[in-house]
Amino acid sequence: MARPARVELKANAQEARPPGSLPRRSAWFFRGFRKYARRYVAKNFHALRVDRDGLPTDPPPGPAIVVMSHASWWDPMIGLILSESFGPSRAHYAPMDEEGLKQYPILERVGIFGVELETARGGIAFLRRSSAVLTRPESMLWVTPQGRFVDVRERPIRFKQGIGRLLHRTSHASVVPLAVEYPFWNDRRPEVLARFGAWISIEERVSLSAKAWTKRLETSLGETQDRLAESSLGRDPGRFQTVVRGSSGVGGVYDLGRRLRSAFRGESFTSEHLVEQPSHGPRT
Repeated sequence: MARPARVELKANAQEARPPGSLPRRSAWFFRGFRKYARRYVAKNFHALRVDRDGLPTDPPPGPAIVVMSHASWWDPMIGLILSESFGPSRAHYAPMDEEGLKQYPILERVGIFGVELETARGGIAFLRRSSAVLTRPESMLWVTPQGRFVDVRERPIRFKQGIGRLLHRTSHASVVPLAVEYPFWNDRRPEVLARFGAWISIEERVSLSAKAWTKRLETSLGETQDRLAESSLGRDPGRFQTVVRGSSGVGGVYDLGRRLRSAFRGESFTSEHLVEQPSHGPRT
């Protein structure tokens, strides 16, 4: 009974913070948790790869927002790992369903803050807390505006209205879409594939309404997901940059036997399940 009591105390501590204040965050804990996330993803996936045609690029100076697809429970872990692409000077934050956060209160220490998803009070709290984050030039806000798990093939993409309202009231920041999917290729474990879109300047589009911003970002994320799906269908690791390399092969006694046999024959050993892909001609 002791553990639920500590969870409740943590959750209440987050709720007690003023709505317009920065979420709590520990820089050293964030770095340590990111290392843990890399090991955890390596243990459960064959690899985390980023499409070479959609690698992360430096955002323009000032606060930034990453608008991410939301296909899986793994998305926060993947975002956490990819945050390293933007350098050590950035401070990362992300909203999360308040009920979900109560199950993992430790995430509050990496900059994740809880919001009520289906209430007006939750929408207002999201705007206040996110606006506070975007007052800091080093801030990066990671959001999954679909607000629920959504299959990457579902179209049209629909966002909750909060992200459009946030951008409508923000005068200086940049936004980038991030598509993530989890296909099986040739190994027994799935891949994590990601692709970033192009940066969008809010400053250059301050006249856009909240509704227009929502539509603009839905379209941008959909296009990024479509491009990632095209790359994924090729099953070609060469089209991607590997960020985390996980385990492969069958493992255990079976792979030990294969390894010994290769050593006995003087052959190099790979645990990868090798599949010859049909040629579709040179890439354009």
